[in-house]
Formats: sequence, C-alpha cells, structure tokens
Amino acid sequence: MVLGSGLGGLADRLQAASVLSYAELPGFPAPGVTGHAGRLVLGESGGLPVALLQGRAHFYEGGRADAMRPAIETLAAIGCPALLLTCSAGSLRSEVGPGSLVSIGDHLGLAGLSPLIGEAGPRRFVDMSEAYDRALRGQLRQAAQSSGVVLHEGVYAWFGGPQFETPAEVRAARLLGADLVGMSVVPEVILARHAGLRVAALAVVTNLGSGMTSETLHHGQTLDAAARATADLTRLLDAFFAGLARRS
Repeated sequence: MVLGSGLGGLADRLQAASVLSYAELPGFPAPGVTGHAGRLVLGESGGLPVALLQGRAHFYEGGRADAMRPAIETLAAIGCPALLLTCSAGSLRSEVGPGSLVSIGDHLGLAGLSPLIGEAGPRRFVDMSEAYDRALRGQLRQAAQSSGVVLHEGVYAWFGGPQFETPAEVRAARLLGADLVGMSVVPEVILARHAGLRVAALAVVTNLGSGMTSETLHHGQTLDAAARATADLTRLLDAFFAGLARRS
C-alpha cells in the first residue's frame, strides 16, 4: 500500500511493525513533499501481512515518471500480490466535497507521460483495459458498506504538477469524463501492472477543482482534508484488510 499526503499516520496501526527508511533501501526515492515520511513499514492488519510505503515521489519533484519503480518492483519481489494506492485529489463533482473518499475505477493520463519510456521488449506493452482490478474494487465497496463509510467511485485525471490545474483544464477534464484531478497515482498504476500486481486506488478529496469555488488552492488544504478523512479511511481499510485476510 502507498500512503498519500497526510495519510502516513495509518502506518502506526500496523501490528508487529518493522520500519525501514527509504534512505536505507537502494533506489527508493527521497520524498520532498510535506506529509510524506519516506519509510517502508512491514507489519500486519487484521491478520493480513501488509507492506506500507509511507510516502511517494512525484513526477514534478525530479521530472521522472518512473521515480517509484524501485519501490514498486521491490513490493512485487517480496511477494505482494496486490497494490492499494491512496492519494489526495481535487474533485470535479460539487456533491463529492472535501473529506470524501473515492474508489478510482479508471484514469486519464493527461500528463502525456509513461514510467515505461525506454523499456525494451514486449512486456512494455502493458494491457490497461482493467488497470484497477474489478474484484478489489468490489471488495472495497463491500468494506465500505460493512463499515458504514460512504465510498464514491470515479475517474482520475493525472496532471504533472506541481502547480494546480487551471479552471480551463478542470473544465476540459470534466468534458473528458474525469471526476478527480491529481498529481500522482497513474505512473504507479502503470508500474504495478507492468510488475504483475493487481491494483486498487483510493482518493481523499481535499478540494473542489480550480474555478469551481472562489477559494484559493494550497497544499495546506491537502493535509487538513486528509486529517478529516482519516477516521473514515481507517474504518474502511480495517474492513478491507479483514476481508482480504478471510479470503487468503
């Protein structure tokens, strides 16, 4: 699991946890964004073995879409069958406001980049027709119902950042079918699918898209909304992990 901005505290809930700094792990990124601790935490949740990446590197930090490749390939190498991504995102639907949780069902790679550029061989042609695993998404819905959490579903549009989107970009993304905008997730989904991992993703809505309100956008909103959503997200994840443990 990859923890997005302001969600690192979820790692404290793991039992029998072992912690490694990214600095100790060859190739792992050095996150440079507030709310990303840069640690790999190994432990259990509800009897399920879990590996948490407490923070990510973004394309806008160094101009590399493949910045998370060593970390994700490490998860695959140690036997993780699936990857759950979390992130902060702007909502393009006024009824899905700050603090809402959204299960991502598909994405638009509007940044026009791929972490597989330069990859050789036929494996680079990754099938993305079901990038977000249907069964895992169904299990997230079941977990939401059993835990009493409202979970929306939507399409995520990836912009490179670090600047927020313009009102025109938000209008264009809505016309293309997006429900969310953000600056992460998509490269990690591509890398995970390339590595053979099943993928699911959850977004915490931190703001409405640019131009949808008169509010000025800033990173502090991201951290504040993540803090407000932590209780719901924790209940959802507890139920999700418990469900996976029963099936394993």
